[in-house]
Amino acid sequence: MIKGVVSMPSNIFATTGTNVSIIFLDNTDEEEKAILVDASKLGKKIKEGKNQKTVLREDEIEKIIDVFTKKEEKEDFSVEVTYDQLKENNCSFFAGQYFDVKVEYVELTQKEFNKKMKEYKQKINKIFANDETLKKEILEEMEEFLHE
Repeated sequence: MIKGVVSMPSNIFATTGTNVSIIFLDNTDEEEKAILVDASKLGKKIKEGKNQKTVLREDEIEKIIDVFTKKEEKEDFSVEVTYDQLKENNCSFFAGQYFDVKVEYVELTQKEFNKKMKEYKQKINKIFANDETLKKEILEEMEEFLHE
C-alpha cells in the first residue's frame, strides 16, 4: 500500500526539531513499487520567535510534487524501489540508502600523486599541531581548577 515517502527537512515544524517523513498510502496501487524522496536538504532556516524553522520555497515544493507524482528518479534526491527492496533493507524508507554510489576516478601521474600526498601530509600535520595545542590548553585549564 505504500505509494511513497518524502523525508522532510528538520525543523519543518517550528515546535519540534524531530525529523519528519510523510508516508503516502494507496490501496489501489498494484505496482508494488514506491517512490522515496529525500527533501531533507531543501528549505531555508528562519527564526520564528524562540524557535528555528525550515521553510520550503515554492519551487522546492513543486520539485517534490513533480518528482513524486511522476515517480521520477533524480540523482541524490529520489529513487523508485520495489517492495522487495524495502523488505531487504528492513523496511527503511530513507531514500539515501538506495542511491547509487558514484566513484569518480582521476588519472594522476606519479608526480601529481606525490604532490597531492605532500599536500595531504601538510594538512594532517597542521591538524595534529592544532590538536596538541588544544590538548595543552585543556590540561592547563584543568590544572588551574585543581589549584583553586
